[in-house]
Amino acid sequence: MNKEAKLNLLKKSAMVVLGCIVYSFGVAIFLDPNNMAAGGVTGISILINAATGNKIGTGWLILIINIPLFVIGLIFIGKMFVLTSLAVVGLSSGLMELWGLVVPYMPKVDRIIAAVVGGALFGGGLGLIFRTGSSTGGTDIITKLIRKKFRYVKTGIISMSIDFIIVTASFIVYRDLELLLVTAISIVVFTILFNRVLYGGNSAMLVYIITTEERAHLICDGLLKDLDVGATIMDGKGAYSGNQKTVIMCAVKKYVYPRLRDVVKKYDSGAFTIVSSAMEIYGEGYKPQDAAEL
Repeated sequence: MNKEAKLNLLKKSAMVVLGCIVYSFGVAIFLDPNNMAAGGVTGISILINAATGNKIGTGWLILIINIPLFVIGLIFIGKMFVLTSLAVVGLSSGLMELWGLVVPYMPKVDRIIAAVVGGALFGGGLGLIFRTGSSTGGTDIITKLIRKKFRYVKTGIISMSIDFIIVTASFIVYRDLELLLVTAISIVVFTILFNRVLYGGNSAMLVYIITTEERAHLICDGLLKDLDVGATIMDGKGAYSGNQKTVIMCAVKKYVYPRLRDVVKKYDSGAFTIVSSAMEIYGEGYKPQDAAEL
């Protein structure tokens, strides 16, 4: 293993550990004490733990429920994914039990605050774990199998659908409408943070700049020198006027886009610019082509 590979492995490991800490803290401190079954195997474990009078522990239940799911994952997904997920589940489950020792000493918080903070930590931590290609097992394995079959469906949508079923089950168990509503809030917050962390770093703005050939070269020079952004130049022709046009296509991070606008205005204030969001980009400066689909 070369130096770069070791560094990447170290970064991924650090991200997984951080994700486990954040995820387990949100569940153990905010969701579990308030009986908020926010979805997935975590939600199922919270339900069972509450029904059994907190005798087993949510962390241990997550580990137990995952065993048959890991067997399925081993058959249909692969050894490496299951082994990394097993490590994540072991670490996060142990951390949950550890955080559980702190719960009696924590001040009581309002249910809505617990739902928002717990959902945010749950989603953010899980997003960090998923970005490395790992998972927390459980319904993540089911999600992975669905994604293999239906690649156009985003991970967050599948997770939210599974979570809806589990939350409905929690209402049947608790018969508490207020709890159902605050749990729904936690799931919405979870989904937003999960998708933001999982896809946010790979999203960008896709920009088409339609200009003249002379000004196109000035704009491209400005993009390369001022922003260090590459571009693709294409020939075009106006449908109405019939005039020859030059189309510049480039992808930039969202925080760079305002500076790109400044470059375009500087060299051609009359340029026609089309801007859209690019959810995922593969290639230099973004995700490698062989990166796992999320």
